[in-house]
Amino acid sequence: MVRQMQMVDEVPGWLRVYEDGSVDRTWTGPPEAKFMAEPVAPHEEFIDGVAVRDVVTDRKSGRRVRIYLPEDIPEADSAKLPVILHFHGGGFCISQADWFMYYNTYTKLAASARAICVSAYLRLAPENRLPAAMEDAYAALEWLISVARGESREPWLEEHADFSRIFLIGDSSGGNVVHEVARRAGEAEDLGPVRLAGAIPIQPGFVRAERSRSELEQPETPFLNRAMVDKFLSFGLPEGATRDHPLTCPMGRAAPALEGLRLPPVLFCVAEKDLVLDTEMEFYEAMKAANKEVELLVSRGMTHSFYLNKMAIDTDPATAEETDRLMAGVTEFIKKH
Repeated sequence: MVRQMQMVDEVPGWLRVYEDGSVDRTWTGPPEAKFMAEPVAPHEEFIDGVAVRDVVTDRKSGRRVRIYLPEDIPEADSAKLPVILHFHGGGFCISQADWFMYYNTYTKLAASARAICVSAYLRLAPENRLPAAMEDAYAALEWLISVARGESREPWLEEHADFSRIFLIGDSSGGNVVHEVARRAGEAEDLGPVRLAGAIPIQPGFVRAERSRSELEQPETPFLNRAMVDKFLSFGLPEGATRDHPLTCPMGRAAPALEGLRLPPVLFCVAEKDLVLDTEMEFYEAMKAANKEVELLVSRGMTHSFYLNKMAIDTDPATAEETDRLMAGVTEFIKKH
């Protein structure tokens, strides 16, 4: 008789961990929401003004990226397109670059900003604890550098990318990745033809070991609640680490001082009803105190990752309006840098 594997931990709806260490990420929440967490196949023909391809960037490690190319491409070489390097969220534990929620968002952003989007597939915890996701993300930037130098080949980028205008963008835990990649890039001796023109953390998962007031009082949602924060971080952080770890608390005492970092201009995006708003704002104030170039975009009345929730966008005019305002703010930031 085959013994059934026992579940030893879970994040309801999103993730189950079994006694042999295996992880099942099959969506078990409301069936009507399942489509948002399903993969979308790449398509090299233009659909709604954007073509999509998946590229293996390193055969040995299996690292790969998804590229979104807008159809409206300028003919003049001097008018090449900026590149948005995207890092997905999911508490370091769930989601992938090809999920519908990202496809729906970044096809629209690529078209509206007239930019190429390169979205990195990141390894997930608990199988791959931090800094695994950070290593994959920085490797994606290094791959862009290798393409810019002519050491790697990718025709869409070679023909159309302006490597002097690279923007880092990421949502939730992907916002943590944005800061870490920007920090590492600032320490690099040579980025070649590549220049980081800006960084856009969107509702990043910045926290402290002690819960903030917003974490205790703001409304919980299926995209973020206190139990999810605790469980994802317990899975994602290095063994024995607390939430004061530099990757989750970059404004804390254990992190490199912000004053000493070389960072690009930052568009810092927060939501008024986000659970982690207080610690996000603590980072923003620390950036200002360190004399960094940072501007704030606040989505009024919104909760964590609201703009990825197509069901809310389609049914709630306020969510649709704030999503449009967020995307317009991101587009404006890219165009002016």
